[in-house]
Amino acid sequence: MKKFSRRGLLRASAVAAGAALSWKTNPLDIFDGFTAFAQNRPDLKFPAAARERLAVASWPFRAEIESATNENRDKKRPGMDLRDFAVKVKERFGVPGVEPLSTHFLSTDERYLKGFREAIEKAGVHVVDIPVDNEFSYYDADATPRRKVVENGKKWVDIAVTLGSPSVRTSIAPTENSKPNVEVAAESIRAVVEYAAGKNVLVNLENDNLVSEDAFFVVEVIEKVNHPYLHALPDFCNSMTSGNEKFNYDAVTAMFQHAYNICHVKDSEVGEDGKVFRVDLKRTFAILNASHFRGYCSMEWEGPEDPYVGTKRLIAASLEGLG
Repeated sequence: MKKFSRRGLLRASAVAAGAALSWKTNPLDIFDGFTAFAQNRPDLKFPAAARERLAVASWPFRAEIESATNENRDKKRPGMDLRDFAVKVKERFGVPGVEPLSTHFLSTDERYLKGFREAIEKAGVHVVDIPVDNEFSYYDADATPRRKVVENGKKWVDIAVTLGSPSVRTSIAPTENSKPNVEVAAESIRAVVEYAAGKNVLVNLENDNLVSEDAFFVVEVIEKVNHPYLHALPDFCNSMTSGNEKFNYDAVTAMFQHAYNICHVKDSEVGEDGKVFRVDLKRTFAILNASHFRGYCSMEWEGPEDPYVGTKRLIAASLEGLG
């Protein structure tokens, strides 16, 4: 997903050392602590077959997707509409799920969105999650940017309803005027979650940016909000760009203790300096299986290979890892 500047690992490693041992929640009982929301719990029905649980994210194909908001479009390559890509996911990759990034949509008007849903459903494809990139931060020291990011979150919840997506992933962007602040972020995110709950849409937070979306910071925010419609979206490799292998696997473990409906599968990630970081997929799937995660696995290939080749490799590994 969209990356920002990386930071040192001092804070993250210190938190990881003590925190990784404390998140022991069994996700099958993940709603037990939400007594205030006992009558308002999501109840998604996930397919049991491994292949039916798989999806493909649009992010790896960003160079080809035509959209005014896609800053990664490579005009030297043939272009395609996000809808066309989504329609062909099942034909190209043999899986039924697609995860379209917010910045890849050609339009967000109702006519386009309804046509999008109609087209993919006809092709036997469905949206499993919408990753939403935000310009402003949920923990900005200024209330005005916080209000803007909340409104953007609500907008994409409504889009999720139109597309039949069970969830959105909302990003926590960094900001220069504040360090990551659990209290402020939780207050802002809670407003989006409560709105989403009224629409029966889940909200997910991902361990993406090492500054603003440190896995253990994300978990703290989730626990602070304490709402059954807010969950973690574990990414297999984003935390490995810290350069600390133990931190990565501790981070993934902590995230899976709060995951419900979606995770990102990848075997590699490219850092800002072009260095390729890799994870052990078997080890990571063992963490997934130990957490009793039953949701969707979205292929988000990142690496030096052709994305079609890399995605197919991840699908094969996922089928093996899920058993």
